[in-house]
Amino acid sequence: MKLGIIAAMIVMRLLIVTARSQSLPNLLPLPNSSGWLETYNVNNAPISLTGAFFQSLGTNGRSCASCHVPTEGWTVSASGVQLRFLLTQGLDPIFRTNDGSNCDQDIDTSSVQGRRQAYSLLLQRGLIRVALSLPADAEFSVQSVSNPYGCNDTSMLSMYRRPLPATNLAFLSTVMWDGRESTPPSTQKITYPDTGQLLGDLAHQAMDATTGHAQGAPPTPAQIQDIVNFEMTLRTAQAIDKRAGFLNDGQATGGPVKLASQKFFIGINDSFPASFGFNPTGAAFNPNIFDLFDAWKNSQSSARARIARGQTIFNSKPITISGVAGINDVTGLPASFTGTCGTCHDSPNVGHHSVSAPLNIGVADVDSPLDISYLPVFTLVNNATGETVQTTDPGRALITGKWADIGKVKGPILRGLASRAPYFHNGSAATLMDVIRFYESRFNVSFSPKEKADLIAFLNSL
Repeated sequence: MKLGIIAAMIVMRLLIVTARSQSLPNLLPLPNSSGWLETYNVNNAPISLTGAFFQSLGTNGRSCASCHVPTEGWTVSASGVQLRFLLTQGLDPIFRTNDGSNCDQDIDTSSVQGRRQAYSLLLQRGLIRVALSLPADAEFSVQSVSNPYGCNDTSMLSMYRRPLPATNLAFLSTVMWDGRESTPPSTQKITYPDTGQLLGDLAHQAMDATTGHAQGAPPTPAQIQDIVNFEMTLRTAQAIDKRAGFLNDGQATGGPVKLASQKFFIGINDSFPASFGFNPTGAAFNPNIFDLFDAWKNSQSSARARIARGQTIFNSKPITISGVAGINDVTGLPASFTGTCGTCHDSPNVGHHSVSAPLNIGVADVDSPLDISYLPVFTLVNNATGETVQTTDPGRALITGKWADIGKVKGPILRGLASRAPYFHNGSAATLMDVIRFYESRFNVSFSPKEKADLIAFLNSL
């Protein structure tokens, strides 16, 4: 039996035991392939499993926790979904045809084999189907849709995306991959200073998730507030590495407790030029994004030294950034320049962009270096010029209607990675090695075998 399945079974037994007491102990270590993940309740109390987040508020049996599982970094992993299918024969509430199946038309879920086929993307890639229509004033039209699962509607488009973690939300600069829960007029863009914009957006997202994913009536204001309050208490990070040991040992500052005190505000350490005014302090960008393991740089432990080297690679490995919509096409920025991982992951010790900065790095492109043959292909045409483009996900363009936004999505927070494979919004990177290979091919950057191993060790320690 694979180690991942064994670990998942251990986790499930832990949850059964803790569910009887209706809470998870604060900082309960939960195993993953790299070590142990912990979640810290900033109120320094047990993590209650009885609130609205864990209640079925809709009609199909789902709760927020159906797609945001504590043992899987507060999202879902493909291995975790597979275990649920195995234990319930595909009847767990996550397996619902409104958005869990590849399509909601011409499918048969009456048998185990039928359900396995209907939910194959959820099982193999951890993907939920997101149906969105074009804005009325969109600058483009949908010429055709080639969907291998049958959802070929050109007015209501089916995208397939990973559920984002419901933890570490205090660091968000935008809500949802395409930012639709932080887009006026229904929601607010999160700016500096945040005067409740994030909380308002999370409240709207909780309502939309209940009415959509859970197929319920709008939750009560008290239920929405309970969900948001709960989410805002959570900080999650890798706490123990199976080779390096405790990630806050030897003056290192890994783990979720230290993360809870990490300074953050919208624009902090923003990598756009200071003249853009995105950082309200006016401070220059510091490429040393992570400093968690500075103390391990000269460690006698080879495992700890490896993690520290990986951190240095993340902070300083030169990458030629070109062809990235949202950066290289911005007035005042060059069409090509040398940056690092931190150019797009600039938030200190968190690793996402500290301002709303949706980018198209090519993850959804039909010529992605990773296998995306399981995704639909949308052919879009510019209404003004007649230009056409093909993509597997129009991204933010389905929210703004702008041609320039096709393929753009936000970068996620990088903490807790070891518990939540696969990666990228479309699950196209099954492993962190696949992530590195994508960047090697897309940006023509070369990592030696040692550098790859070091970088993976660091990413797994987050």
